[in-house]
Amino acid sequence: MRRLGTVAAALVLAGAGVAGTAGAAGAATGPADKAPAACSTAWGSGNKSATTANTKPLRDIKASHTACYDRMVFDISGADGKPGYHVGYVDAFHQDGSGERIPVKGGAILQIFVSAPSHDPVTGKQTYAGTAGKPLPGVNITGYKTFTDTKFGASFEGQTQVGLGLRAKLPFRVVQSGHELIVDVAHKW
Repeated sequence: MRRLGTVAAALVLAGAGVAGTAGAAGAATGPADKAPAACSTAWGSGNKSATTANTKPLRDIKASHTACYDRMVFDISGADGKPGYHVGYVDAFHQDGSGERIPVKGGAILQIFVSAPSHDPVTGKQTYAGTAGKPLPGVNITGYKTFTDTKFGASFEGQTQVGLGLRAKLPFRVVQSGHELIVDVAHKW
């Protein structure tokens, strides 16, 4: 009888763990009304890269936030496979190609390169209306906990460069989902 009670208690605890995980997973897809019990910060702050090639252009950049992190999403609709990227912290943000310094507000700067130009490589027509040194069009980060500034760097040699100002140097992850490249930056360590 005692063994049955132990097994029942273990099942209840396991079920609570699964329910807690499901809640955290749901929070990852959009703004959450309630903070999860614990936010993962095991992502680290080192450079993250993937060298996969892509020939499709960047279509849009969006931002959102959850109880645990702020998120930036790069839409590369029509991409064959997953786009390449390089994401890492820099001391100063310099425009790719010219080397001109672009001021970015915040305690830390995350530089993001996405292997997708902001124009159609065949026609040359602009597909994402970023302008060097200016905030990202259509991205409003007012009220975000971690994001403090966004700047378009350049679209040069088949890749787009973005500077993301952060409150501090915090853990981040890069996730690829379908035609989207997602950069999440935690609110704390």
